[in-house]
Amino acid sequence: MDALEGWCRAATTLTGWFTGAMLAVVSMGWAPIAAAGTLWVGTYTTDAGRETGSIGIYSLEWDARTGRLGPPQPAAATSSPSFLAADAAGRHLYAVNEVAAAQDRVSAFSVDPARPGALLFQDSVASGGSAPCHLRVDRTGRWLFVANYLSGTLAVLPIHADGALGEPHEVVQQSGSGPETSRQQSAHAHEVLQSDDGRFVLSIDLGADRVFVYRFDDTTGHLAPADAGPARLPSGYGPRHAVFSRDQRSLYVLTELVPAIVSFRWDPASGSLAQRAVTPLLPGAFPRAGSGAEIVLSADGRTLYASHRGDTHTISSFRIDADGLPHRMGVVPSGGTKPRFIGLDPGGHFLVAAHQDSGDLRVHRVDPVTGRLRLLPQRVALPGAVMVLFGAPEPR
Repeated sequence: MDALEGWCRAATTLTGWFTGAMLAVVSMGWAPIAAAGTLWVGTYTTDAGRETGSIGIYSLEWDARTGRLGPPQPAAATSSPSFLAADAAGRHLYAVNEVAAAQDRVSAFSVDPARPGALLFQDSVASGGSAPCHLRVDRTGRWLFVANYLSGTLAVLPIHADGALGEPHEVVQQSGSGPETSRQQSAHAHEVLQSDDGRFVLSIDLGADRVFVYRFDDTTGHLAPADAGPARLPSGYGPRHAVFSRDQRSLYVLTELVPAIVSFRWDPASGSLAQRAVTPLLPGAFPRAGSGAEIVLSADGRTLYASHRGDTHTISSFRIDADGLPHRMGVVPSGGTKPRFIGLDPGGHFLVAAHQDSGDLRVHRVDPVTGRLRLLPQRVALPGAVMVLFGAPEPR
């Protein structure tokens, strides 16, 4: 009876939100979308112990020609899906359920072929730790990597033929600490990357001030520490996210506690990293308070973008020169408060920022020659928005 009551309450909430959203669509006079694709949005359903008003995952129509977004539609009700990942075909979607329980969950969904923008729940399995915050589908499509922030663990989950998930196949406990005792008392895995050839998996650890590098066997799903060992970052910087250069010769690590981009030389044969430079995220005239949030690289590999959630709520752009190092071009307002995530559309023409505190999405047009950003006027309200994922496979 309790389960039935819970389902009824959830259905009532979802129906009420959907009705309100439709009224908002009518009142705002949403323009029709041409050249439509799908944008998936992950949210926090609770934030700092308070309900945000979000039901979980939303979908929006996306106009690839103009950058316009359609109204948000509920795609799946699930708890705090703060990060999403899709398989290469875009038929299956995976979401963390970041509720900071002793053993959190990861949920699997399939895209409903009969209802564009809707998801069908498949299953939910243990994340292999607490507070899962990042996912990566491996390049064979047979495994899902999970970074668990609070427990500092990296988990490998099997993906079945139907897209459903199995329970954790392997869980690696990372260790280490840093000088910022409020955030770095222990390891905190924040992101997982995979090299283009699939041989190495990298775990970006904020608490340990390290990038852990593992050899990966895609037949067995086994992770083994690379011979070169982890790469150390400047003490107290708190690495958060990273991106490889298009030629796989460099790794750019965005740090959160001291906002900067730390550039490394990557050796794809041995899996070793050698630090080359530290580039501040913001010029000296800006406040230096944290924190760096997300980093993305343009499809042509010439421009890096990084968001900053501190006092500025900005997006910095960097030109990658022939030396492979980032050189700052400019800093622009993100268009909202706390841009936790930014993402480039598959064509590289637009950048979408998801704002956690102001609860909205803003779109920036990317200049095709210079890579500079220009904020478009449309604002789409979406409570707890913290992640965007384009339905078409993103360039790697």
